[in-house]
Amino acid sequence: MTMTRKIRKAVLPVAGLGTRFLPATKAVPKEMLTVVDKPVVQYVVEEAMAAGIEHFVFVTGRNKTVIEDHFDIQVELEATLRERGKTVELKSLEDMLPKAGATSFTRQQAPLGLGHAVWCARDIVGDEPFALLLPDMVMRDKVGCLSGMVELYNKVGGNIVAVSECDPELAHKYGIVGKGEELDGGFRITGMVEKPAKGTAPSNFYINGRYILQPKIFEILSKQERGAGNEIQVTDAMLKLADEQPFSAYAFGGQTYDCGSKEGFILANVAFALDREDIKPLVADGLRHLIAGA
Repeated sequence: MTMTRKIRKAVLPVAGLGTRFLPATKAVPKEMLTVVDKPVVQYVVEEAMAAGIEHFVFVTGRNKTVIEDHFDIQVELEATLRERGKTVELKSLEDMLPKAGATSFTRQQAPLGLGHAVWCARDIVGDEPFALLLPDMVMRDKVGCLSGMVELYNKVGGNIVAVSECDPELAHKYGIVGKGEELDGGFRITGMVEKPAKGTAPSNFYINGRYILQPKIFEILSKQERGAGNEIQVTDAMLKLADEQPFSAYAFGGQTYDCGSKEGFILANVAFALDREDIKPLVADGLRHLIAGA
């Protein structure tokens, strides 16, 4: 087994404006929109907690303080629940909280891209490997995506990128990786290309928004020029890092929902609602009637 440093910290970039969900996101951060009864960002934090993450670094922007409040104790609410004997609801609030001192918040200040957001976390992360989780991407499986990634990382070290399979005809819409040597739970990455031209994709495995990266990425990002969209792209920095360090892919077999898109957000709500025994019968019946009448 490869000796590796433990993945203790996770970076969550939550500074985006959420313009695709206006007017809902005019006053409410897109990460706080709910899938059934939990904010999108909470699903991501719970996935990270299950993988053993000890410290959460939120890279925020203006109008995002409600995220900080969400992951804090709400004294009046908890007192009211306790007085009313709402033990189930009270326990759900207690279980979702990271430990005291286990969250940090830093401002990106300017919308300069995902790579810049990651770079903004450099002083909090320090000189250690870390997880990067895009909060728009919500995963659904018996074993969390990041848990599987950590397991693979503990075997092979280096940098890990989670991937899912897409229809080969749609590969031009995603960041695609090249598939090399098979690993237990994944494979070596031979290359990465962002939105390849139709018919040129090296595989149908797309990067799904979960990464384990070595701290060398911060040095690269500090010198990274702007790329697509006139923004500093983390993919460009990873390509440079791949010249020096190995990259492996964790093949995630569950469902990935892009909650940054309306269709992905709606599908996530349906999928997670059907996982809930308390509401599944009514939701399933309602969906059958809607589809029959469509």
